[in-house]
Formats: sequence, structure tokens, C-alpha cells
Amino acid sequence: MSGNTAWPPRYRAGVDHKGLPGGWRVRAPSAAYRRSPIERIWTLSDFSRRYLLRASAAAGAGAIVVPGLTAAGAPDIAAASTSGLLAAGDPAKGSSGCPPAKLTGHVVRPGDASYTDDRIDYDQLFSHYPLVIVFAQKTQDVVNALTWARQHNVALRVRSGRHALEGWSNIDNGIVIDVSQLKSVHIDTDARIATVGAGLTQLEAVTTLAKRDLAVTTGSEGSVGLVGATVGGGLGPLNRWLGMACDSLIGTEVVVPSGRDCAKVIHADLKDHSDLLWALRGAGNGNFGIVTQLTYKVHPLKRIAYVQATWDGLTDLHGIFDAWQRTVPFADNRLGSEVEIHKSQILLFAWLAEGTAAEARKMLAPILSIGTPDVKVQVGNWGPIFAGAQVPRSQEPANVKFFSQFAKKLFPKKAIDVIGYYMRNAPTEDSNYFVDAFGGAIKKEPRGGTAFVHRDAIFYGEIGAAWGTPSTTPGVCDPLTSTCQAWTAEFSQAMRSFVDGAYVNVPNVGMQEWETAYWGRRHFERLREIKAKYDPYNVFQYEQSIPPASR
Repeated sequence: MSGNTAWPPRYRAGVDHKGLPGGWRVRAPSAAYRRSPIERIWTLSDFSRRYLLRASAAAGAGAIVVPGLTAAGAPDIAAASTSGLLAAGDPAKGSSGCPPAKLTGHVVRPGDASYTDDRIDYDQLFSHYPLVIVFAQKTQDVVNALTWARQHNVALRVRSGRHALEGWSNIDNGIVIDVSQLKSVHIDTDARIATVGAGLTQLEAVTTLAKRDLAVTTGSEGSVGLVGATVGGGLGPLNRWLGMACDSLIGTEVVVPSGRDCAKVIHADLKDHSDLLWALRGAGNGNFGIVTQLTYKVHPLKRIAYVQATWDGLTDLHGIFDAWQRTVPFADNRLGSEVEIHKSQILLFAWLAEGTAAEARKMLAPILSIGTPDVKVQVGNWGPIFAGAQVPRSQEPANVKFFSQFAKKLFPKKAIDVIGYYMRNAPTEDSNYFVDAFGGAIKKEPRGGTAFVHRDAIFYGEIGAAWGTPSTTPGVCDPLTSTCQAWTAEFSQAMRSFVDGAYVNVPNVGMQEWETAYWGRRHFERLREIKAKYDPYNVFQYEQSIPPASR
């Protein structure tokens, strides 16, 4: 979803975020039916009383529905208050021993001046009206919020960077527990270990580490939350050199449910709760608890050579793509690369760790020799290079729709022709087909293993539609929404025979057997067992969350 040709270029979304063998099919109507991407257009557009006052059944039984509707059609929840809710129930009844909880931290309620800005997320296709938003300022605030939600049977969601691409980090009539203000950083340079608060963005993590000539894999868009990207796997410019972001994760502080209505803090590492650490290395955010702190093994990085190449038009698409897929995934592990294909241009980005401009050009020669690309090279510290490529949110499209997939075989000409056809007919210039090279260090799991399962992929692929301008109006009101969503759905089906699996950070809504597409059957069953251990009452749930195993 980048597409900005200015130098330095805009980085794409780094969550940084399927096609199964035989393709994906929309479920037949049933009690568990979830609408396909095309059908969801009409559901999201229906700003009816029923929609706005629903109590998100998929988010947990007992969600609080606030009565009233304004003349404009938005829910009249300004008069609702958490204090009123506290008075309405008996939180001590059936309690497992913890006292009635009170919300602490920076608490935002409907009617507060900042409520509109605080409720709106990155992808404005989705618009939610939470009952309360808690911006945690310390771990105890998270404990209090989780306990409060359990004691009052209020549905909850966990949020960090607001980049959940299907809006699943937000909720109507429930509580949003936001960790974005947990910004602590402690770096042990000698041991090469960094412990950071879960509120850091990828930009903050990259620039902070780079000042010490250190690095860890992150996605390429700076505003994405570090925690969300990491616990879903975490792919980006340095992944062929350092592995996935989750591969460097060696410890976490997590707030998990305790008893029937309490919460507690635990620490997961290779010695204690190692099963939970395994799960948090790829299972996706908001499944087992609320991560409040992350500990990484970081790596020395003094210099990076960054290359951007731009080709006008799609005339050379086949040659560029084929040369790229045969070159980068099998090159020196220090080389990472992404390609974005748009309606009217092709963009290549490449990063060579501890490399020179000459080395980078030489490694990329099979690709850069095709056609007449405009090539720019920048060499320097990773922090300034990364920071210089960021673009303000106001300059990005407001609405996005993605479809993720992995390629385990080289694409034949027919697959590249499909990409060319759909990109020439893309609904907007910001829409793109994106690939990120795998291979290198990704093939090797770290000690303790990970839930991330796609290590044998040659590259990751992503179909992305992007449109509209940021506002307080939900993207379902945009006339391009139905066109963009239909284009994404059709494109993904056309690619189904060439790809395999999907990326949990870029969820594919409406797919059958998404569980095995994200994690494989064996990993998914293990994740269910871990879920049953740490969240047996299924407190953390959303449309594609991991259910606990039956006991």
C-alpha cells in the first residue's frame, strides 16, 4: 500500500497485515457463518440501529449494549459511564478472591473531548464505539482493566498501534485496553538484550536501537505497534538476515486471566512458561493475554545499503518479477528485498546489512539490468534511513483491504500474467501486489521454536487495495469501497492455485480453514492447548481468535 515515488520512498504497512491448496471457499450459511469479503460490504454499509447497538457476539457473551441513538445515526453513548455500570452489578458475586476492580491509567469515555480521535483506528473502513478506552500507563493499569472487564462481563479488545487490519483491536460497547503509552526501554549493550514496553512503535524501536548500532527485525511502516507485529511473526527488511521478528523474542511480560474474574502478571521465557513464549512467537496478538513488555536478543548493525528502483509502466513486469524471485530469496542472507507492483509502476526496495552501494548493485544486477529503472542508493545508519522513509498518516489512504499468501514454488508465467492483469485494472494507484523475499535466516527456528510455520516459503505475497482520505466518516461510506473489496476478493481467487497459507498479521476474512492456513493443523492444536491453559474461559476472543481446547 505504499506507492509514493518520492525519495526516500514511503514504506508499506508492516504488519508489518491466503490461499490454500485448491483455493478458498466462502462458508455455506450456518450458525458459525462468517460473511465473505464481498458480502461484508453490505453489512458494514448498513448503519442501522441494529448494527450500531449490537453487542459484538464474537467478542464474548455479556457485552454491554448502551441504549439510545442520536439523530445522526451514531450511538448515543455519551451519557453512559463506567461508574454507572459498576453500580449496576455485583462484581464480588462468584469472585475468586480479588476485590472489585477500578479502572486506572488514562481512561477515556464517550463524551470526553478526545473520544473520537481515541476510538478511530488506522484502517478507517471500520468504525467502532467502545464503552470505554483505557490507555495503560503501567502494567497495573492493564491488570485492573482486565479484572474490571471480567468482573462486569464486558467484552474486551487489546490495542497497541491501531493497525489491526480488520478492526479486531476495537469493539462496539466494550472496553479497549490500549498499551500504546507503555514506552519503557532498557538496553544491555554488552549482552545485546533489549527490554521494551509494549507501546513502542516500529519507528521508535528501530531508531532507539540504531543509536547503539543495534537492530532487530521489524516491519517497514513506522507507526505499526512493535508488539502486534512481533507476536504475529514479524516480517520486514531484515528478515532474511535476522529471521522473523518473533525469532529474536526471548521473553515477555503478560497479563493473563486468573481464576474466574481476576487477572495476574506472568513472565514467559525459555525457562518459565516456555509454552506461552512459543505461542507468542507467531500466534497473533490478543489471543492469550495482554503483552506489556517484550525482551529481544538484538544484533549489531552499523551500516545498511538501501536501494530503490522504479520502473514506469508494467511492460517489464514478467522479466522483473521472474528475475527477482530467482535472485533475492537465494542470495546472501544480508540482502532483503520487497517489490510493489502498481497500476503504472513497479517499485523495488532492497536492504543490504553491513553492505556497500557497489555490493548491493552487484547482487541486484539480474533485476536492475531489465529495462531502464530509476535507481537510487543510500548508505548509512539504519535509524535515519528508516525514519526518513516514513510518511504522515494524513498523506496515506484512509481505507485498506488486504489478502495474504505465501509462495512455496516459483511463480510460472501464468501467475505473473494474473498479477499483471489485475494490477492494470486496479481500482486505485495506491492498490498494489506486494512481495517480500524469504529464505536466509527465516529457514532456521530459534531455540524453543515458534508458532510461526511458513519457514519454507520462497516469498510472502500480499494483495492490497487502498483508497479514500482520512476523516471521521467510516470508509464504508466511500463510493470506492465496494469496488476495492470486490477487486481484492477476485484477485485472491485468481491466485489460489499458485499460493499456500496465510499470514495472521494480515488476516483473510471469509476463508474456510483459516486456522490451518495461518499455523498448520499441528501448530493450531498446540495453540488450542496453550489457550486452554492460560485463558480457559476464552476471555480473549474475536472473529478469528484461537479457541481453547476442550477438556
